Amino acid sequence: MEHSNVLKQVAKQAGIADSYTNAWGHNEVVSDDTLTRLLTALGYDTGSEQTLLASADKKHQTPILAAVKVVKKGEPIHIELNLGQSARVSDFSWQLETEQGEVVEGYLQSQIVADTRGDGGVLTFSLPNDLALGYHKLQVLRRRRKSPYEMTLIVAPKACYKQPSIEQGNKSWGPSVQLYTLKTEHNWGIGDFGDLKQLVADIAVRGGDFVGLNPIHSLFPANPESASPYSPSSRRWLNLLYIDVSAVPEFALCFAAQERVGSNEFQQALHAVRATEWVDYSEVSRLKMSVLPLLFTEFQQRHLATNSQRAQDFAAFVAKGGNSLLHQASFDALHQQLHDKDASVWGWQVFPAELRDINSDAVQAFMKQNQPAIQRYMYLQWIADEQIADVQKFALAQGMNMGIYRDLAVGVADSGAEVWADDGSLCQDVSIGAPPDVLGPLGQNWGLPPLNPAQLKATGYDAFIQLLRANMQHCGALRIDHVLGLLRLWWIPKGENATSGAYMYYPVQDMLSILALESQRHQCTVIGEDLGTVPDEIVSLLSDAGIHSYKVFFFETAEDGGYFSPAHYQPQSMATLCTHDMPTLRGFWHCEDLKLGQTIGLYPDQAQLNGLFDDRSKSKQAILNSVSWHGKLAESVGRNADYVPMDQALSNSLQLHLAAGSSSLLSLQLEDWLAMDKPVNVPGTVDEYPNWRRKLSATLDDMFSCPNVNYLTAELTAARAKASASNE
Repeated sequence: MEHSNVLKQVAKQAGIADSYTNAWGHNEVVSDDTLTRLLTALGYDTGSEQTLLASADKKHQTPILAAVKVVKKGEPIHIELNLGQSARVSDFSWQLETEQGEVVEGYLQSQIVADTRGDGGVLTFSLPNDLALGYHKLQVLRRRRKSPYEMTLIVAPKACYKQPSIEQGNKSWGPSVQLYTLKTEHNWGIGDFGDLKQLVADIAVRGGDFVGLNPIHSLFPANPESASPYSPSSRRWLNLLYIDVSAVPEFALCFAAQERVGSNEFQQALHAVRATEWVDYSEVSRLKMSVLPLLFTEFQQRHLATNSQRAQDFAAFVAKGGNSLLHQASFDALHQQLHDKDASVWGWQVFPAELRDINSDAVQAFMKQNQPAIQRYMYLQWIADEQIADVQKFALAQGMNMGIYRDLAVGVADSGAEVWADDGSLCQDVSIGAPPDVLGPLGQNWGLPPLNPAQLKATGYDAFIQLLRANMQHCGALRIDHVLGLLRLWWIPKGENATSGAYMYYPVQDMLSILALESQRHQCTVIGEDLGTVPDEIVSLLSDAGIHSYKVFFFETAEDGGYFSPAHYQPQSMATLCTHDMPTLRGFWHCEDLKLGQTIGLYPDQAQLNGLFDDRSKSKQAILNSVSWHGKLAESVGRNADYVPMDQALSNSLQLHLAAGSSSLLSLQLEDWLAMDKPVNVPGTVDEYPNWRRKLSATLDDMFSCPNVNYLTAELTAARAKASASNE
């Protein structure tokens, strides 16, 4: 029993909660085994009570000056020094170098706020509180001591950025799309950045203000079937399959590439891969990767050899990308080389032993010997970056107030570049997920290793800052998947089921402040996906930080099962009918998701399935009642849900009902404009359903020449304008 107390005490110190409230409102106690394994993963010595306490003492030694402090602009800046009573205050001075390059200095004596060292406390002094926003370096100097104590001092704004039009109460709309699902007559079997530009043009001219994307993080070029945008190789680089090959500047100059693409055989292959209902990633990759290296060769000969302006732009991109880009490109080149010899090499865990560690002699030798291949992957990252930047610039030029909104996945796949090159920021013996809830009685294990909160603080939050910077480029908003992860994440010891987990808490105030700082710098609005079990303490934190909540119509229900009016959604939110993890409108209404779940064995028994069918039937009736009561149901739609199909009139009614609401942002799905019934993803499945592959049923040209799509988009624009006016 005693051991359990020590274990809980150390777990608490580490930020791990030993109990939690489950989805049904009951208190669940975390097992000692789970706590022990999580502490081991964090580097504690859990061999015995003595070793555990000793390693905790070592880890939680209080430094004289903390590594990092985050303050909000305008608040007093109080710095704590953990000094013994014998330390003479007159021996200390401080120097602050601001990010802007100014140097301010002073003596401690004149700025002491409190001295509680006599009671085992700290010595606190103040700094000027008119410091500019940014990342500053504080040094505390002590007489007769060679090296100063150092701290990163981060001064952040109170809230995230919002576009002026949002601040003024304007209501905007746009579609959110899975980029790979877009179909055109000219793409190479997968939606690409060229298609995105075409979609932006189509939406802008119809009054939309943004196009939302799935995560476009780098995946696995050597293993293209590893296609989940939410299990990326790295969250800092881009998915190379989204490159629009024929729009690359080198393509117009490269005879070899044009000849290859122009051949009968290649054109037939393109025609076939465009015609598939599901994205054929292997074939798309084969076609693109047979041409892109030719463009790199052209770039080498035409630009690198002459150090042209374009070569210099590339060099600047590489320099800015630093080690992170070098590691990504090296991983992709190495993975490709090994995969070419053995197609079963799915990730770095099955690389030859000497190549699993980025710092090994073998990896360093590979990087020296394969510079052209590594440089080629850097070139492809640059091309992808240029293309997405071009789309955002185009969107703003078309008058959109936001342009693209990007999506930040909650973590990285444990088999990818970021984990392979990890410098200690990630906790590799842990996977994140979700505890059991009503929709997932077994919980969820996402197979993604989390950032280590202690390491984040020790490094001045560097990994988090770099992550935000990479994802706030070339967009007007960033959607953060599972934003609750800034407060706490469900940690599961590697290899265990999702039920054997515990909540790890993160320094949420610091992380929200840094998020606000980067958001203001990039003029990038933040949308937080706050679905699932939402702890009370985070609701006001997110709201105060200026983060848009995520309002999914189907989940916005009262105790009695009735639906809240979208007019009552908070303005600081993005409303939507469906998401990529849900059935389409038509799928929901006709219970296609439940029928599919039954076919692939998602439900333990018939009784549970019958209950879900009953619930769905009640929900549909409640939806009809609510939309009808608000005067938004088309006259042609019946009022008895048992006899009403999901047709164009009902689909339009639901979308316009949401458009009349008070959310600043409204996101709709192109699938629902096309009355599609198959989902893009079925959560909880891996091989049972072809997730992340289903294309749209029509090309962009066909969709935007459809009378109903043009009618609906005009009505949406009018409804949002009316909602903006009633807000004034």
